[in-house]
Amino acid sequence: MRALAVALAALVCGAAAGSLAASGAAPAEARWERAASLSQRRSYLAAAELGGRIYAAGGMVGETGRPLATVSRYDPRRDAWRTLAPLPTPTRAAAAAALGGRVVVAGGTTPAGNVATVVALDPRAGAWRRLAPLPAPRFNHRLVALDGHLYALGGYDRGREWRDVFVYEPGENRWSRGTPLPRRVHAFGAAAFGGELWVVGGRRGERVLREVWIYDPHTRRWRAGPPMPKPMELLGLAADGDTLHAVWESTYQVFDRRTGRWRVGPAPEVPRHALEAFVLGRWLYAVGGCTTALRDSQVVERIAVA
Repeated sequence: MRALAVALAALVCGAAAGSLAASGAAPAEARWERAASLSQRRSYLAAAELGGRIYAAGGMVGETGRPLATVSRYDPRRDAWRTLAPLPTPTRAAAAAALGGRVVVAGGTTPAGNVATVVALDPRAGAWRRLAPLPAPRFNHRLVALDGHLYALGGYDRGREWRDVFVYEPGENRWSRGTPLPRRVHAFGAAAFGGELWVVGGRRGERVLREVWIYDPHTRRWRAGPPMPKPMELLGLAADGDTLHAVWESTYQVFDRRTGRWRVGPAPEVPRHALEAFVLGRWLYAVGGCTTALRDSQVVERIAVA
């Protein structure tokens, strides 16, 4: 089942549940609660935050891994989702980030196979348009915006993980190759944190990882970061000031840059993997994913983090 969950050629929604002891957990009064659900069950979605709203694009549903073109936007002030223009092609396990007032979705798997396609949505125009494609197809990768560039990191294709880092220059609409990751990895979390890129957890072969790698865009070098107490894959990762939040199934781990240590937070009510995570205002949101009962989920949970 693990091989199927990460190999998307014959994808099903599945992974084993994980948990941590309560030592170092957040205060007892901090608990997950339900926010407005997605309009459709889905996991392996691509999502980004733009203007204080969450944009969720594509994903998959069902035991066949059917890719979706659905795009929706969450407004935390109204606690409501709105359906937007669909992706040009149904796509699962793509990656998304926001740059220059647009939501960019890169790579993924479509009914025709793995793709290098990159498309961008300007919410004001309400339409998708194509950008320069990635140098190679990828899925289960990550896309992160930092210092006016997009970084497409790692991922899976042709039966293996990759170390590649592709860097997008928006003024020239082109991708170049950046400093490769220290190790091959896919199904990980990534975020801009403290002016650097953090790559957290993931999978290599049959091994689920505790690894953390940090990229300094000024030196263009990677270094090892503080490993997580618990290995995680297909996780949601979100940065908020001096804090990094990692959510995977029953595991919620929090890194505090001031102490340089990870701690354990309260478990979500609905354990899920292949989800996305964002901090909006005082809340951390966990969006969609696949439950440990092997069912794609509409669930959106949130927990107060400030």
